[in-house]
Amino acid sequence: MSETALDLSGLWQLATSDGKHACIAAIPGDVHSALHVAKIIPDPYFGRNENDVQWVAEADWVLTRSFSIDHLEGDWYLDIDYLDTVAVVFINDIPVLSADNCFRRYRPDISAALQPGENTIRIVIHSSIKAGAERQARQPFYVPYSTGNSPIANGNMLRKPQCHFGWDWNIAIAPLGLYGTVAIRKLDPARIEHVETEQYHHSDGRVTLKVKATLFASQPAVTPVYFTLDGERVRLDCGINAGETNITHVFDIEDPKLWWPAGSGEQVLYSLSVEVPGEKVEKQIGLRTIELLTDADEAGSRFAFKINGREIFCRGANWIPADAVFSRSSPAKTEDLLQSAVDAHMNMIRVWGGGFYEPDWFYDLCDRMGLLVWQDFMFACNLYPCTEDFLENVGHEVEYQVRRLSSHPSIALWCGDNELVGALTWFEESRNNRDRYLVAYDRLNRVIEQGVKRAFPQGLWWPSSPASGYLDYGDAWHADGSGDMHYWSVWHENKSFDNYRSVKPRFCSEFGFQSYTSLPVIETFARPEDMNIASPVIELHQKNAGGNERIAGTMFRYFRFPKDFANFVYLSQIQQGLAIKTAVDYWRSLKPHCMGTLYWQLNDTWPVASWASLDYGGGWKAMHYMTRRFFQPVAVAAIPSEDGAKLHFSVVNDTADAVTIDLSVFAVTLDGERKQISSVEGLCGPDKAETLTSLSVSDIADDTLIFWVFSTSNGMSGEGHHCKSTYKALDLAPSGLMLDVKLMDDGSFELVVGARGLALFVMIESHTAGRYSDNAFDLTAGAQRRVIFTPAMRLPSGTVPEFTLYDLYSCQAMR
Repeated sequence: MSETALDLSGLWQLATSDGKHACIAAIPGDVHSALHVAKIIPDPYFGRNENDVQWVAEADWVLTRSFSIDHLEGDWYLDIDYLDTVAVVFINDIPVLSADNCFRRYRPDISAALQPGENTIRIVIHSSIKAGAERQARQPFYVPYSTGNSPIANGNMLRKPQCHFGWDWNIAIAPLGLYGTVAIRKLDPARIEHVETEQYHHSDGRVTLKVKATLFASQPAVTPVYFTLDGERVRLDCGINAGETNITHVFDIEDPKLWWPAGSGEQVLYSLSVEVPGEKVEKQIGLRTIELLTDADEAGSRFAFKINGREIFCRGANWIPADAVFSRSSPAKTEDLLQSAVDAHMNMIRVWGGGFYEPDWFYDLCDRMGLLVWQDFMFACNLYPCTEDFLENVGHEVEYQVRRLSSHPSIALWCGDNELVGALTWFEESRNNRDRYLVAYDRLNRVIEQGVKRAFPQGLWWPSSPASGYLDYGDAWHADGSGDMHYWSVWHENKSFDNYRSVKPRFCSEFGFQSYTSLPVIETFARPEDMNIASPVIELHQKNAGGNERIAGTMFRYFRFPKDFANFVYLSQIQQGLAIKTAVDYWRSLKPHCMGTLYWQLNDTWPVASWASLDYGGGWKAMHYMTRRFFQPVAVAAIPSEDGAKLHFSVVNDTADAVTIDLSVFAVTLDGERKQISSVEGLCGPDKAETLTSLSVSDIADDTLIFWVFSTSNGMSGEGHHCKSTYKALDLAPSGLMLDVKLMDDGSFELVVGARGLALFVMIESHTAGRYSDNAFDLTAGAQRRVIFTPAMRLPSGTVPEFTLYDLYSCQAMR
């Protein structure tokens, strides 16, 4: 250790409180992963093992390790965060901390508990199941939770990730552990509690950056404080008080370079540091202005983000925790998931309110990648207590998280919760006594709002998602005139894909459709005999009630049923992509009425059937390849008119410059022959959506599909097709797919895919992990597509992966 700090991460002893089970645990880490490594429990993700590991969350667990300190002069404190969740920390059997919030940082003084030489730290983590039940019993009235999402009860009583108790996409094992910092530090003479910034953009282009450092000391002292911004270093010798002292310095930036979201400009970041003796805090600062436009119009009121004076259409998805258990996640895996979002032309993610406030490095990645962050507070789909102790705990949580994160340019919005207003209608108790539960909700929501405004007055606040507006407790699932919308009628109400065109959201922050995870991922948790959608293993890896039936029922609506399990999985992914494409194409065509589409969801926490476009592990499902096309900043989509008589070709331009579009439209027969029927050149202005041309639907033969290709003056291009009726009505001819594979000098593989007939939704798959330059594409007769496959890791010399080709004809053909 240094003379002032001792990092306690590493190997600890883990045991149940009764000593029945014991092993070594890597900290930071979680209990389930330690037990799995020690072979005390099986892999919770495999087969039906989820059922066999339930006992873990029912037990109390003890983490123990020893450490040495030779010189005890001065004041010492414990620095700990992401402690999950109800826990007591002992040093040398003296209690130094009682914690009950995974989302807070704790820094108790431990000077009196330390002894020279050998010391022992012990962390007793109480079962979340027991703790939730105990706290529910203490409430003045029953506080309901979503039993459909959470098979483990009373998670709403605890300040920990709500999805730990299960969700309609997550394993239900109530993980516990210590996932963050655990260190012992000396206060000599002060520590840095927070570094916060405020930006003031002047009319002449200058930016004033106000930097506030909050220091904590146990007694008055004088200490040097260094502020550095991109090489400009200032020393201030400051007198500080016992307790907290705020030190402020202002930097004037004469010729600032602005930070922009991905696709709209560069992500310029300035290096900021604040330093006191023994400690240095570093941040990256992006200079930008941001507004949330909610002004009234004929339809209701707008919901649009304006950054650096320009309205930005938000293209993105919802983020859930990178893994169901902490120890299986890593910064590298998370970076890969976020990079996949950027690679699919996303510029925003929503950190959903049932998971974590992510660590600082997560938001650093978003800053560098240009991913705007819609940041929920961690309340989701349940009702919550409004007792003084609970609200006080939440107040500390909000203050800490906002002060920790507010300097990130990526964070666009602070949102109070996920779906708590809607939850008021989900439970018999709140339906029968709405006033009681509405008042309870308002008290919680007001604590969060006031905490945000105190900690970061410049921050943008939105009360809930979805919400039609401030203090509006209406139905934001179906009302589309104002605010943000969650539109779930297609999935949860089993409506057709066309139903997406029945609403005109101002900003849709949730909508989704399920598919199965890819076959190579399924094979990691299921045996060959389990490969049936009705098998117990496959059903256990489907957490949404009725989900498998809905996937199959939708196939009956649109497709001929696939010939086997592998093709069922393939087709589920194609129809998922078609569903989301239908929504995004139409809502983007409404711009500027609609200014954002964030689908549910980007990623998975474990291998499961879900709404994600990325597989567990980061592979791209068919939908993610489709997303890269329909989220392209300049895109062309075929939109049927409301009466169905016309097919409009809508072009949307999310760039700041006008673009010229060259569009060619073809009629394609079922054996893959194509005939050009029109060629159009048009101009689309900056940040606009316009109709380029139209076709009469009556002119399209029943046995014909409409294909189109386009190119733009800024170098973008694309293609697509439109099916007049349903795909099951098409008597497709054999596609005659062919594949040629060639190893390239850089270790990638060139795949040339050809077709003798019409091949719709061609999908290439391999058990070798990697990325394809294109996938889920169409081929007409005689056409070829060159695709580059880049393995996730370079393969041994001479190794060539095996590839499987899918397409719509082969999926359903029995001959």
